[in-house]
Amino acid sequence: MTGGPISIDALRFGSLRIRIAVLYAGLFAAVLALVVIIASNGVSRFGESSAARDMEANGRVFDEIIALRANQMRGSADILARDFGFREAVATRDKLTINSALESLKIRSRTDAAFVLELDGSLLAQGGADVTSPDAIWYALDDGAQHGIIRLGDDLALAAAAPIEAPDLIGWLILAQPLDRSELERLRHLAAIEIDADVALTGDLPNGLTTSTEGEVFEHRTTERFLFQVSKLPVMEVGLEPRLILRHSLSASLAEYSKLNYLLILLALCGISAVIGLSWRVARTVTGPLNKLDEATRLLSQGKEVSLNIETNDEIGRLASSFNNMVNAIEEREREIIHVGLHDGLTGLPNRKLFIEQLNLKAGRLGEGEKMMVIYADLDDFKVVNDTLGHPSGDALLREVAGNLRDKLPDALVARLGGDEFAIKIMLDNAMGSPAAVAERVQECFERSVMIDGQQAECSASLGIAIAPGDGSDGVTLMKNADLALYRAKSEGKSTYHFFEPELDAQARLRRQTELDLRTALRDGHFELHFQPLYSLAEEKMTGFEALIRWNHPERGRISPTEFIPLAEETGLILPIGDWVIREACRHASLWPDDISVAVNISPKQFGTPGLANTILQALSASGLQPSRLELEITESIFISNVERTLSTLHSLRNLGVRIALDDFGTGYSSLSYLRSFPFDKVKIDRSFVEDLSNGGNAHAVIRAITTLADALGMDTLAEGVEVDEQLDVLRREGCNYIQGFLFSAPVSGDQVFTVLGNGYAGKGKKVA
Repeated sequence: MTGGPISIDALRFGSLRIRIAVLYAGLFAAVLALVVIIASNGVSRFGESSAARDMEANGRVFDEIIALRANQMRGSADILARDFGFREAVATRDKLTINSALESLKIRSRTDAAFVLELDGSLLAQGGADVTSPDAIWYALDDGAQHGIIRLGDDLALAAAAPIEAPDLIGWLILAQPLDRSELERLRHLAAIEIDADVALTGDLPNGLTTSTEGEVFEHRTTERFLFQVSKLPVMEVGLEPRLILRHSLSASLAEYSKLNYLLILLALCGISAVIGLSWRVARTVTGPLNKLDEATRLLSQGKEVSLNIETNDEIGRLASSFNNMVNAIEEREREIIHVGLHDGLTGLPNRKLFIEQLNLKAGRLGEGEKMMVIYADLDDFKVVNDTLGHPSGDALLREVAGNLRDKLPDALVARLGGDEFAIKIMLDNAMGSPAAVAERVQECFERSVMIDGQQAECSASLGIAIAPGDGSDGVTLMKNADLALYRAKSEGKSTYHFFEPELDAQARLRRQTELDLRTALRDGHFELHFQPLYSLAEEKMTGFEALIRWNHPERGRISPTEFIPLAEETGLILPIGDWVIREACRHASLWPDDISVAVNISPKQFGTPGLANTILQALSASGLQPSRLELEITESIFISNVERTLSTLHSLRNLGVRIALDDFGTGYSSLSYLRSFPFDKVKIDRSFVEDLSNGGNAHAVIRAITTLADALGMDTLAEGVEVDEQLDVLRREGCNYIQGFLFSAPVSGDQVFTVLGNGYAGKGKKVA
């Protein structure tokens, strides 16, 4: 022992213990109190700023939805205003025809008022609208206004106008929807937070709101704290100054954070109490041996031998004794750590890391003609041993197997990889016989009966074998190939072995053959279409079918679309296949009743081709099918690459007169911006939400949100995968317009469509016998 004894008198600290405890506890209490105050204020500020941001974001959503609604109304009005018959009726002042057209327009556009304003400011036809100031509307239109707020009787309404030209301007067609409490309530449900909305003229604003800055979120106190936002609305009537008023309860928002403040205070009190006790203990137990440990550690770091004198039997003496034991055990612990890092703790065999290192080392030094066998072994039914005899018995079995492998294979490197998996490296030479003979001998090492705590357990293993250098030149590759062979061996049954085979080459050949068969199938007509019914909940009848492709392979039989569609996408064959589907679906649908439509899925790659619109036009012309009876289903993934080109293509397809549906909405890349960017005719709710209706998840809320949003945007909704009555009842209750699924019918061949149409369906979605 070097470094002489350290006097214990130097460590006697008298009242230092109390001073350390008091200082530590007081400092911690002060810091903790400051943290609680800062955190509490920060929580309150965060709550206020979060509520203000939410309020501002929802204000923008309200403005965008109102603008979107106005554009939708103007689009509906513009279609009628361009109609030749309607323009002729306006030109000849045929009020009977005009009123009939206005009533039909109101139903289609879901508005309450439609009227025609002539160039002199007079009303040609009111269509049920109580227009109080046609002259004021005329001046706004004359100044170029296209949509905005007008008066309808005592109410304010959102209106949109379309010019009527024959060919010169002869008037305006105006659609209007009152912004009453029910309409604003419907818009309010689209907000992410609780918001009250109202529309009022500037002169009717409540006290405290007249001096606010337009569009700015501000706080106004009444009986409680509220956040307000007053924003200007566009007008289409001279003299009006309407304002959109949004209100959100700040008190209610901050109340949710009050529990967090109470929790912070409680944690602070508990922390102070704990620190007072712990600081006393720390001061009492740590201060004493501090100097001794510092000196001894310094000497130990210099590589010197060091030991502390044990002069007392208290904590200081025990600490000195522990330090001496630690110094004596460091070298032994280092050896143990190295061994543990490279060996399995249960069996003492090398672990995966050491085994791979040895494989790499030997694989890189194989001489001419040398071969190395790598065996990946997995015990059969080891889980049964654990489940029936217990995990200690399972550990005993692993130790028994490891010991037997060491005894029977003294020249091999045996390792345990984890669980019930072992690895064996054996160098092959002519004296050992063929690799199959070596594999048989290794397998015999596993096949034995083992007595564990008086109970007999049968042991066997499946082996996967790779041979270097043919099956790999490094440890990772050899282990991977042996693992692949092991999976093949286990799939063939228990207690067997399998050598590695180049499965990847076989898979590549199969893929190439499938690609060739796809081309042959398209040429020789091996594809056919099946049709799944689409059922309208509003009309309680079938209104169409979705076309689904099927492949009847002459040798392999029916091949699932999930197998060949991805390959067709990858190889580009989806383009001719997709064109065939469009033509064939139109041909079938042309034979159906005039009120039955057909829906066709358009793949993203097919959608991106410039000739898609021409293909659809040719299919419609060849079949004689009305464009309105063809519905194209696209997925949200088409928006990812080039949104502008996507929207241009969608509008060109819409100009053909076909309907556009957004498929699988709610999954993947779902975004409200897609619905805002293009007025889809239908939104298809993904089947995963329908399946979740029976699992108690949040699917009810998601479906309700989708149907509410689609209804606000004037779009239909269709739910996929409806299989049970409970799902049907929920979807009907949540306002879904259409459904499809096995509850009504599985996909049927083209010849069976007329049978399905002839059978019909009952009002509750049951098949009619």
